[in-house]
Amino acid sequence: MPVSAEPARAQAQAQTQAEAPTSVAPTVLHRITPDGVSWITLNRPEAMNAVTWEQRERVIALLADASADPAVRAVVLTATGRGFCAGADLRGAPAQARERVPGDVARTIRLGAQRLIAAVLDCEKPVIAAVNGTAAGIGAHLAFACDLVLAADTARFIEVFVRRGLVPDGGGAYLLPRLVGPQRAKELMFFGDALTAADAERMGLVNRAVPEAELAGLAAAWAGRLAGGPTRAIALTKQLVNDSFTADRATAFAAEAAAQEINMTTRDANEGVASFVERRTAEYRGH
Repeated sequence: MPVSAEPARAQAQAQTQAEAPTSVAPTVLHRITPDGVSWITLNRPEAMNAVTWEQRERVIALLADASADPAVRAVVLTATGRGFCAGADLRGAPAQARERVPGDVARTIRLGAQRLIAAVLDCEKPVIAAVNGTAAGIGAHLAFACDLVLAADTARFIEVFVRRGLVPDGGGAYLLPRLVGPQRAKELMFFGDALTAADAERMGLVNRAVPEAELAGLAAAWAGRLAGGPTRAIALTKQLVNDSFTADRATAFAAEAAAQEINMTTRDANEGVASFVERRTAEYRGH
C-alpha cells in the first residue's frame, strides 16, 4: 500500500512557514480614537522617518479619508523614534522607466511633495503636528502645513535644501514667509541652520515647545478639544485663514459671508446659539 505524501507535504509546509521572515510593520500607523481623533504616525524610525513614496501616498489617502468621514473630527500627525521626518527618501520612489527629459522634475514635484503638503492644507478637519524629533526638508514643511504645531523640546527644524544645492520644495517658499515673514524665511532657507524647538516657538513656527515626555499628552488634549468642537465651523475658519494671504479684501469679505451662510445651516451652529441663549454648555456633534 503506497504511503501518502500528505504528512511529508504538511511537514515541509510547516518548516517553510517557520523559516519565512516575520511580517514587516507598516510604515504608517493609523488609529481612530473613540472621541474621533485620527492619529497618523510615520513609522520608519531606523531612517528618521525619511518619507517614502508609499508613505506619502498613504498619508495623503488617510487625510482624504479624514475629510470624508463624519466620525473623524481632528487629526494628529506624528512619528515614532527620534525623528519626525528627515526629508524625502528618494530611494523608495518608483524606478524611472526612461531617461529624464525637461518637465519630469516639475511633474514629480507637483505630483509628489506638493500633493502631500496640499493634502494637509486642504484637509477639512484640523490637523495637529506633534513633532517628536528632527523635521528636515519636506519634513519641516509637513509640520508647518499643519494647523497647529506642537514640538518636543528636543526637536529641530532644518531647511536642509541649500546644503544640497537645491531649491526648497513642498511649498516651503509659500509657507515660511506667511508664518515668519520674508526676511526670516530667507535666513532659514539661505543658511540651512538647524532651528531648535524653543527658537521655532519664539519665531511663531511652533505653537508650543514642551518636554518630550509631555508631547503626546498635549497633542491628545488639544485634539480632544478640537474633536469636541463645531467641526464644520472650524473647517470653514481654516479655509478662510488659509486663503486670506492670497485674496484681496473684497474677495475675503465675500468668502467670509458665504462661510457664515453655509455654517448657519449646520446643527452645531444652531446648538451654539441655543446654548448661549439657554446659558448652558454647547454639545457639538460635528455637523
